[in-house]
Amino acid sequence: MFIIEQYKMREVQLGSHTVRSHGVTVARTHMHDWLILLLLVVLVAILNIIHPFYRFVGKDMMTDLRYPLKSNTVPVWAVPIYAMLLPVVIFLIVYFRRRDIYDLHHAILGLLFSVLVTAVITDAIKDAVGRPRPDFFWRCFPDGKDVYDQLGNVICHGDKNVIKEGHKSFPSGHTSWSFAGLGFLSLYLSGKLQAFDRRGHIAKLCIIFLPLLTASLVGISRVDDYWHHWQDVFAGGLLGLVIATFCYLQFFPPPYHPQGWGPYAYFRVLEESRSGRQTTNATNPGNAEPESTDGNQEDESSGFMGLHLARDGNEEVDDVESGRR
Repeated sequence: MFIIEQYKMREVQLGSHTVRSHGVTVARTHMHDWLILLLLVVLVAILNIIHPFYRFVGKDMMTDLRYPLKSNTVPVWAVPIYAMLLPVVIFLIVYFRRRDIYDLHHAILGLLFSVLVTAVITDAIKDAVGRPRPDFFWRCFPDGKDVYDQLGNVICHGDKNVIKEGHKSFPSGHTSWSFAGLGFLSLYLSGKLQAFDRRGHIAKLCIIFLPLLTASLVGISRVDDYWHHWQDVFAGGLLGLVIATFCYLQFFPPPYHPQGWGPYAYFRVLEESRSGRQTTNATNPGNAEPESTDGNQEDESSGFMGLHLARDGNEEVDDVESGRR
């Protein structure tokens, strides 16, 4: 019996929960979450088809809407690459070091929820507000000849799809997606690097600020391209960052927490295993043995600037209390 419990205890250590051994189980546990993700994808598609509210645009309003019609500095197709694919690649790199399916699964699930929830909220607000873009004049009147009805509202004669897109200024979708994906990545790196461990490694902040800087530059490009007003970018960035924070905290402790380097699920499994072992030892006191102190577990602060790749933070406390440190 003791051998079985000892095996279970070793199983919860980092490196034992892989995609092959626990991937299907973890995915089944969160099956409803993945189904909700599919629903969010459908909602995003529907919201993109819906015509936005065609707000009244008078001649006197055209002064701020005459900026030139330019192409995107950051193409639409590039947004999922740096906001979703890049973080997933980093999650995979960490997984190949830690072999923790809980960390990989919850990081990917949290990222997708962050981006898709942000996309649904962003597109819903776009359709409801219908704010004209700064280049709306040239979308509405590509030949430069403006026409208005008796009430002073525009009578556009441009391409219908271009005009439709011209009513989706608020908030900025590029910016909200960028901060949702890269903001989540920044929080993830903060936890893995233990950026707030009070050891004074300022270089950690440079690393975790890099995704936020990238998202900020994307937002600035939207103003420079005259696709958005600055208020659109500010609102989009705030929205994406708030949603990313909420989604991250569903799966991981705050980055400043001592256990901020791992997902809640890992510590829950670890605690359940320890509780089971203590119960077994209480039932069979003769089988109780001291924990192994061999070199199989890496030190908590090992790795690049404290990056946790092989050990849970509770063991350091155990070592201190038992006199091993």
